[in-house]
Amino acid sequence: MLLTNPHPLDAEAVLEWYDRHARDLPWRVSPQNRKARNRPDPYRVWLSEVMLQQTTVAAVQKYFLRFTSLWPRVEDLAAAPLDAVLREWAGLGYYARARNLHACAQAVVRDHGGVFPDTAAGLQTLPGVGAYTSAAIAAICFDERIAVLDGNLDRVLARYYALPVPVRDAKDALRGALQIAVPERAGDFAQAMMDLGATICAPRTAYCLVCPIQPGCVATREGAPERYPIKPEKAEKPVRRGHAFVMTDASGDVYLQSRPGKGLLGGMTEVPTSIWAEDAGEPIYPATGEWRHRGQVVHVFTHFRLELEIWSVTVSPEALDGGWWSEPAALKGEALPTLFRKVLAQAGMG
Repeated sequence: MLLTNPHPLDAEAVLEWYDRHARDLPWRVSPQNRKARNRPDPYRVWLSEVMLQQTTVAAVQKYFLRFTSLWPRVEDLAAAPLDAVLREWAGLGYYARARNLHACAQAVVRDHGGVFPDTAAGLQTLPGVGAYTSAAIAAICFDERIAVLDGNLDRVLARYYALPVPVRDAKDALRGALQIAVPERAGDFAQAMMDLGATICAPRTAYCLVCPIQPGCVATREGAPERYPIKPEKAEKPVRRGHAFVMTDASGDVYLQSRPGKGLLGGMTEVPTSIWAEDAGEPIYPATGEWRHRGQVVHVFTHFRLELEIWSVTVSPEALDGGWWSEPAALKGEALPTLFRKVLAQAGMG
């Protein structure tokens, strides 16, 4: 058996700790306000959960506040142009999330009258809402008694049970153990466990003396909680290479274009590039002129490492079509992902 801890997870101790130490987050209803029957807004919880995928709380907060000031209701987000949503998302990464976010808002308005389904099963019918996000919304907003297992909880439970294998090899066992512990206050419990992993049972340090579940934690008894979770063997990322072409006109405006709507960085703004392949080959310039090599940019995606050689030139605006020219001062407002902001900075436009 993978999970041999004789002590079940103590939900009551977790909730008592949370009532005293819950983080103050802009999308959260505090445990005190929840007890006063103030319910979380599913729109705000959904938005935060989508933003928090692969991203930290610290990075997300300013984006969340910006989105909810521009689009305070799901109807507002659904009515917004996709380009505007992508522009505001720029910098958060994993841009398919932004496209799914917009599609989901439209589905909630079109198919559900602007009201989010109140069960995990119903939420999973929405675009881009998977098992984790649906469970988080259902628990936090509607107290559905369902296990909410994220990266922080993976770590907490791996330590609690001294899991002898990588988490990915025991997901079902961990989810089952967590499901048994879910109490009536399912939403507070889910958020409490998230806070526990973010603040007490942290990646590099475990503050066991103040942890509410320390009495039952096997890794604490072993004296080496930071040993867990066991790391899986990492495959080396493949490398792709290519060229990026930064073109300016005589006044310094930069030529930009939109990427295809589907695929990596779909719908985002870019400067023209070559195909990204194992071998970059010689650059095939998109316009004639005195091209200048400006160095290299390296960017690591989830599944590969990208190395781009950067080239710049001054050209006549009439030499190009299909895109648009952006003044340097307007670049901050363009839907440029981090990769292409790096490219522009390397070319002296940052």
